[in-house]
Amino acid sequence: MQPGEFLVVDQFFDRTKGRLSTFFGNGVVAHVTFDKPTCAQLSAVLADACVSSAVPVHRKGTYICMEGPQFSTLAEANFHRAMKFDVIGMTNVTEAKLAREAEICYATIAMITDYDCWHPEHDSVTVSTIVAMLNQNASNAQNVVREAVKTMPAERKCNCGSALKHAIITDPRVIPGKTKRNLAAVLGKYLP
Repeated sequence: MQPGEFLVVDQFFDRTKGRLSTFFGNGVVAHVTFDKPTCAQLSAVLADACVSSAVPVHRKGTYICMEGPQFSTLAEANFHRAMKFDVIGMTNVTEAKLAREAEICYATIAMITDYDCWHPEHDSVTVSTIVAMLNQNASNAQNVVREAVKTMPAERKCNCGSALKHAIITDPRVIPGKTKRNLAAVLGKYLP
């Protein structure tokens, strides 16, 4: 993938270590399925919006999420390429996990900004390089979002809105009251 192209991510690989990526704990256990971590319906809307906006887009690919804030070493970049990961970033996987637990449709567009440090004909990645490409992509991103909003279906036909239906392990009667209050927005419809 080349700088300036967009990728509608459909898979994640998590290499983070110290991030909270769940709403649960504190007296409640729930395990949501995460084999398909993005909403297929919303992802299709975004990919189609890219096409309508004449933005080069890849409709699927794997995002590897690294801890950061440092960029990859050359050894890490070569490993990521050998594993056939498509893009690397420092944010999206935690968002995707929390969105699934909250039963929110989630999709993401990765805007390709650089080749990481692996490409022999390009300098190592720098913040100024990334910011310059992000600025170049900003107009495309605005057009894509504008088009996506116009074409968003009125009703969702995905299963995102029922991700917790069979995921809550803890008997709702023994979930602490404080936890129930704190998670009311997420768990409310499943609690007595």
